[in-house]
Amino acid sequence: MCKGCVVNAASRQSDWTDNIMTTTQFEYPALYRTANVMSASSQSFFLWLVKAEYGLLLLATISSMNFYTTSLYFIIPALILIASLVLMITRSLLKPEQGWYRGRALAESIKTSSWKYCMRGEPFGDADNLAMRRSEFRTYLAEILSANRLIGDRMPPDQAAADQITTSMEDVRALPLEDRIRFYDTHRILEQRKWYAKKAGANKKASRLWVVASVIAYAVAIVLSLMRITQPTFVFWPIEPVIVVASSILGWMQVKKFNELASSYTLTAHEIGIIRGKIPEMKTEGDFSQFVVEAEQAFSREHTQWVARQQHA
Repeated sequence: MCKGCVVNAASRQSDWTDNIMTTTQFEYPALYRTANVMSASSQSFFLWLVKAEYGLLLLATISSMNFYTTSLYFIIPALILIASLVLMITRSLLKPEQGWYRGRALAESIKTSSWKYCMRGEPFGDADNLAMRRSEFRTYLAEILSANRLIGDRMPPDQAAADQITTSMEDVRALPLEDRIRFYDTHRILEQRKWYAKKAGANKKASRLWVVASVIAYAVAIVLSLMRITQPTFVFWPIEPVIVVASSILGWMQVKKFNELASSYTLTAHEIGIIRGKIPEMKTEGDFSQFVVEAEQAFSREHTQWVARQQHA
């Protein structure tokens, strides 16, 4: 082979590697995208039901404040309470939170396994026969689909026809060890640490804001109760609606688990930082494979919590 041909081939290989290294769009298997969508839609539906229920309870207390004394008027709070009861029964029967938790757990499990496959981590480690590893990964996805028929039932036709082992996954797996280490550091470790740190801060801030709102609601209810002592004949004191607001805030904080998530995300972000310090020690495929397994275990901590929540939902 001519010397110029070798140089050109090496240049093309370098350009191909650089293009992959700068890629920001990493495509996961179609099953991941389906599980992710299912989780997001179930979460939105569950939270909408909770907010609607709280809102109807607030309207019921407001409409019960004797603005009118006719019998016909008092049908309104009764109808609102019936609507609230229907929402509560709907939430109890449909259990959308289970779809939320199950979908999130499945999505994170598939994501973790996809990165293990791309980085040649166990159980999809380096092998002379790439077809065997591809077959093992497809078998893993098939087992997930078989064990969770809900995912298959909710998979739209376009996603069912999409690739389960994407082109970007194959391209990344084909990278040399050094480039795979850099890719994993940039597109997995650093992105995950940034995500966890951002979420930890957002949940901590949200927790403070909702606590302040709760204190204000209780303070308003206390002030109104004291004021009613001076004017006991006045019948339009909005004490009950304010109490419902305070109770709803506490319930919302329990649903969203701001403090719990802030603590969990903070610990995971620190753990990722500690794990990242081991990257310079990666010299062989075996070392890197073990490193990927350790890192993915840290990333899957939240996935494990989603599984636990689903089991107790």
